[in-house]
Amino acid sequence: MRTKPRIVGRRLVAHSRLFRIEEIDLEFSNATRRTYERVPGGADSVLIVPILDAETVLLIREYGAGSERYELGLPKGVVEPGEDPLTAANREIQEEIGYGARDLRIIDRLSLVPGYIQHHSLIVLARDLYPQRLPGDEPEPIEVVPWRLDQLDALLAREDFDEARSIAALFLAMRFLERETL
Repeated sequence: MRTKPRIVGRRLVAHSRLFRIEEIDLEFSNATRRTYERVPGGADSVLIVPILDAETVLLIREYGAGSERYELGLPKGVVEPGEDPLTAANREIQEEIGYGARDLRIIDRLSLVPGYIQHHSLIVLARDLYPQRLPGDEPEPIEVVPWRLDQLDALLAREDFDEARSIAALFLAMRFLERETL
């Protein structure tokens, strides 16, 4: 195992309402120095795979400002300070899809662009759903799209379903569910 580089300096170079960018000066074990920019971490987020029944996952369609189009994906949100991740996941699905879950389980943890962003998404499997809506903070109602699990190839072929975290989370959830039935 290599020795991690030593952080010899860090400074905030930009910030907005949502993001901070910092430069970090690193010294590697061979004495080479480099300055990197990164988005430092905050709270983890949750990405929820809500299973309505044995054949159906609930997706959402909402506007993505980064892609400038409506995207199909999984419900997600930030874990608020002091909030348990499973509580956050249950809150998010109540806000976004109008269901709560009696069975919530963290099945994995994913990073997103680890070379630049210090952040993780917890993948949460939500089962035993029941109707329950909480008000959300979205600017318009989110469309809920039930999708048959046996039609994942058709989902992957869609242009509006291309977020890597949603794709990875579905595969991880399917793998988890398959192992559970063995």
